[in-house]
Amino acid sequence: MDWQTWHDEYDRPDSSLARRLQVVQTHIRAALDTSPPGPLQVVSLCAGQGRDLLEVLADHPRRDDVRARLVELDARNSAPAAERVRAVGLDQVEVVTADASLTDQYRDVAPADLVLVCGIFGNILDEDIERTIETCTQLCRNGGIVIWTRHRHAPDRVPQICDWFAAREFELQWLSAPDAGFGVGVHRFVGESQKLALGLRMFTFAGYDALKRADAQVAAQAEAADGSS
Repeated sequence: MDWQTWHDEYDRPDSSLARRLQVVQTHIRAALDTSPPGPLQVVSLCAGQGRDLLEVLADHPRRDDVRARLVELDARNSAPAAERVRAVGLDQVEVVTADASLTDQYRDVAPADLVLVCGIFGNILDEDIERTIETCTQLCRNGGIVIWTRHRHAPDRVPQICDWFAAREFELQWLSAPDAGFGVGVHRFVGESQKLALGLRMFTFAGYDALKRADAQVAAQAEAADGSS
């Protein structure tokens, strides 16, 4: 996957990615609007070109309250994100070109008020999704918000993702409709934030073949369960 050209879909207003971006931005704005007064910490995993957060912060009344770290491995994407930060004068936003799956990237910024996990869950295996959600209990402060995305292709893992969040004391605030053409979820953490475990890899992007095999296995298990009921 070429993650630079993947971003081109954002420039097509009728694309599902462009519509998903608008929804994510709406909920980022809402999270900032409703956060308590004072400094706000934001982290974005696999931030890409940072369009979701940076386009909101550019004109948001609380932009100067926000200290943010965007972590993106592909320098072809982190470079335009960093340029956008400079262009709009977001002095407390840093763009780090590094592996976002490693917890060490967040050692001095967690727990955060807002955690963005967008464009990840559709590219990793179930065990890595669950591990990442578990790590969100360390990345997110009590009362903080996690915004995440995942496609709704069969087998639809969005309900399972919501269950994994719920099991870790995250309360569902909003979920896109099944027929929206994309999945966006917003959860608030009501548990006690855990100390960040350093040296942990949360996830590894899986190739298409591995994801296809995993989806086929899930579908077969579901069919077998239906047949035995």
